[in-house]
Amino acid sequence: MSNLVFLIPIALFLGGLGLVAFLWTLRTGQYEDLDGAAWRALDDGDDKPEA
Repeated sequence: MSNLVFLIPIALFLGGLGLVAFLWTLRTGQYEDLDGAAWRALDDGDDKPEA
């Protein structure tokens, strides 16, 4: 039972840290262009003409 004195604050701290990280990603626009990221992952980068 005395373990809960340590585990509950640690769990709350980690949950709050995860929430802060998620809100930070929302503010910086990480989820704005999901389709563009999918196309960039498939692009092989061979757009240059061969010389």
